[in-house]
Amino acid sequence: MQLDVVNVNNERVGAVELRDDVFGGRIKTDLIWESVVRANASARRGTHATKNRARVAGSGKKPWRQKGTGRARVGEIRNPLWRKGGTVFGPQPRSYAYKLPRKVELGALRAALALKVKDARVVVVEALATEAIKTKEAARLLRQLGVTGRVVMLDVAPDDNLSRSVRNLPGVELLASARVTARDVALAERVVATRRALEALQEALAG
Repeated sequence: MQLDVVNVNNERVGAVELRDDVFGGRIKTDLIWESVVRANASARRGTHATKNRARVAGSGKKPWRQKGTGRARVGEIRNPLWRKGGTVFGPQPRSYAYKLPRKVELGALRAALALKVKDARVVVVEALATEAIKTKEAARLLRQLGVTGRVVMLDVAPDDNLSRSVRNLPGVELLASARVTARDVALAERVVATRRALEALQEALAG
């Protein structure tokens, strides 16, 4: 399988060969799901918290004597059975992050890229760069490539000017090919990658 390589003016300047062991065969969407769930869990802040009986405001004095009043026995007003009392086993701050095996993450990225290639959602360019740090220049570059919507742009070493230029474009992200994840690819409508980035990804995912 081959993909056309275009320049910034969307003119064909060559082709890149796609390896069958990377982009061929069955697409394992279950691996994509696992990787996306892992990435979403890692992105959670986990700052939720409730006050237990030790943290809630109030006196620790026993409201009345244990026996003889006819009322239910109680030790303090902060007990969980009372209004404004402490919460029992409530959520506490914690991290939701966890890791998947490296082969699972690579398999998920391989499947996500193969799915985009199958749907003709991958654009391969010779180079990704802008002469100045201007959002207008980055937007013009994407228009010339015929790319709209949510886009992930990949390069081996992202151009600093372009990286700063796309920061104000909603839904556009420029990443190094070594740091892209299955979630980045799966959530994007289009993938714009340089020839070098695509070749580097093929080498990394060939195992």
